[in-house]
Amino acid sequence: MAAYIIGEIEITDRIGYEEYRKVVAATIAQYGGRHLVHGGAAIESLEGDWQPPRIVLLEFPSLEQAKRWYESEEYRGPKAIRHRTATTKAILVEGS
Repeated sequence: MAAYIIGEIEITDRIGYEEYRKVVAATIAQYGGRHLVHGGAAIESLEGDWQPPRIVLLEFPSLEQAKRWYESEEYRGPKAIRHRTATTKAILVEGS
């Protein structure tokens, strides 16, 4: 069953974040994942007051594979870059 990582990202260092963007896609693909949304230029709040500055949606073949990617050695370096250059909220959800 597919699983999704949904992230709300506020970039605090655009130049540094570009470094993250250059390297992260290869790590996602290595674990069978793919980007479905890359930032979401058009974001419209339908309910509540949620106004995320940027949304990322990743799809993986399974919950286990998504966790393997997130905790992987390959993603360790890019994750450190993201932590330095952005503030992120993220959740992992299994599809139905």
